[in-house]
This record gives sequence, C-alpha cells and structure tokens, in this order.
Amino acid sequence: MVSLTEKERETLLILFKDFTSYYNANSISKVLKISHVGAQKIFKRLLKANLVIDRQIGKSIIYKPRLEDDYVSQLIAFLLADETNNKFKRWKKELGELSKNDRIVMMFGSAIRNYQAAKDIDIMIVIKKEDLKEVKNIIDEKQELLPKRIHSIELTEEDLKNNIRKRQEAIIDIVKNAVILYGQVRYVEVIKNVTSI
Repeated sequence: MVSLTEKERETLLILFKDFTSYYNANSISKVLKISHVGAQKIFKRLLKANLVIDRQIGKSIIYKPRLEDDYVSQLIAFLLADETNNKFKRWKKELGELSKNDRIVMMFGSAIRNYQAAKDIDIMIVIKKEDLKEVKNIIDEKQELLPKRIHSIELTEEDLKNNIRKRQEAIIDIVKNAVILYGQVRYVEVIKNVTSI
C-alpha cells in the first residue's frame, strides 16, 4: 500500500470528484494553493504509484484517477469515507438510518461549508424506487428533531448515471462538491461507469 501525503490525498479526491474538468499541474496548483513545481511532484509521485493516468491535450498533460484499477477504486472509496469520518462524523451518525439497503447518501450545499450560516441541510440519496416511501418517512422523522429544514433529492442509480452522462449542471455541481456519508464503494462504481479520460 502506498503512503500518501495530505496534498496527494486531496489531489486524488479533486480529480475524482471534479471529473468534468481537466487538471494539469498548473490548474491543480491553484486549487491546492501550492507551487507549480509542488504540483508536478505530486503528479509524478501519483503516476509512479500507478494511481493516476496522464494524457496530452495540446501542450498540456492532464491527469485522471486510474479508476479501472480495483486498488485505485478502493483507495478513492477509502478517501471519501475518511473525509466523512474526519470532518462530518456528526452527519454520518445523524443520517445513518438512511444508509440501509446499500444506499448512497451524500450531503452538499451550504451546510457542509458553514452549518451555522446554512438555512437548510441538503442531501441526495441514491435509492431503489421501492424504498422511496421508507426514505421519506425517515426524513420526516429526522425533520422533527433537527433545527434546520432537510432538503432531499431522491433518485435511482440509473437516474444519477443518466444525469451525469447528460452533464446536468445541478447534479454535476452536487457530485463535485458533495461529501459521501454512506455508500462510498458503490458511488465510486457509479462514477467509474460514466466517466472517461
């Protein structure tokens, strides 16, 4: 198993979550707030570890996670779970009942950036159609306990894939910025099946 620095972990998550963008050393350096040389070193190390693939577009070399490799897919799922456990443990516990039946539960919007200033709690749940009533009931029960309104989007895995394939801006924005509370492995599989370099 490869040992990753915090910036290398952050780079892999950015490349995975923002799959509609092309990142090179220059563009990732701006996002990570590091030098261009530092970004080049990160990509060189990730390439050497076979965690990313590169491709030349014009004069630029862009990078994407090597999602076809099971190790990389599992690593990304672990990084998503670790992000949740380190920064969003409260919400993982609070919304745990929604995780049944292999559901993907993600939180997005202002509540993950600044809960105190947020007007509501935005979540998206990938479910089977037959689970919709149960999910609605759980959300209604949670609504009674939480001080802020829950705004939820429920969709099937196929709906999520279709929205991503069609590049639906609202869904892409959610995917790009969401924290995956539950279903990280399944989520990586969904993204892997609708993206390419």
